[in-house]
Amino acid sequence: MALRHAVLAALLDGESSGYQLARSFDLGMANFWHALPQQLYLELTKLEKDGLVEGRRVVQESRPPKRLFTLTEAGLAELARFAEASVKPSFIRDDLMVKVQAVDHVPVEPVLEQLDERGAMAAAKIDIFERFLRRLRGDLDEETFLATAERVGPYLTCLRGLRFEEETAAWCARTAGALRVRSGLTRGGPRP
Repeated sequence: MALRHAVLAALLDGESSGYQLARSFDLGMANFWHALPQQLYLELTKLEKDGLVEGRRVVQESRPPKRLFTLTEAGLAELARFAEASVKPSFIRDDLMVKVQAVDHVPVEPVLEQLDERGAMAAAKIDIFERFLRRLRGDLDEETFLATAERVGPYLTCLRGLRFEEETAAWCARTAGALRVRSGLTRGGPRP
């Protein structure tokens, strides 16, 4: 998948500035696509040149002008073409897993610290995803929401992000626990 498809999908929710798009990526799409703000601005320029999005300048009273972008029919057609393309298998590419793979031959303490840190970050993301899911569904239970909501894509991708972070937190805890037992370490340092 190219960044262009992720940007086009983000614009399905309506008109957005580059800044709003960057926030959207941080909150709603970060669980499956990471992009820096400057990458998003560059991609918006390319998409506009290709006729897949349309930009308009908005003058603001006490701030500099901004550009708002909307998806064009051509952009929607590009998303449809992308949706029809065959799916390639995903893969994990994670520095921490390389460190765990090598843990029998490297100092274990830094790896334990990083496992604890990653587990804490996953726990924080779990909380964010759970709040976001509750906000999206409102007073509806999940099954009713999924059956009746006007748009379920963001909810379903958020569910995937939640499951990923839950598994990450569990894996970090299990891995750190096993390494602590093997090395005779507890959270507070070596065992007496």
